[in-house]
Amino acid sequence: MMGFGWFGWFGMLFMLVFWVLIIVGIVWLVKWLLNQGSKGSNVSTSKERALELLDEAYARGEIDDEEYERRKRKLLEE
Repeated sequence: MMGFGWFGWFGMLFMLVFWVLIIVGIVWLVKWLLNQGSKGSNVSTSKERALELLDEAYARGEIDDEEYERRKRKLLEE
């Protein structure tokens, strides 16, 4: 019974590292793709949140009608 020898152990270690790198690469790619797809939805969510904050500032009387309309127009055109 001769076993694997040095090349056999090196080969097994190389294959293990190879498959770990393949799996890590796939996980990274999936995360990257999901992040790319969600960027568009983050923009609309941030706009909605900005409009909510603008509405709250207007309701508290911190800004007048003219300032409210100006900021709202600016937010909606972006």
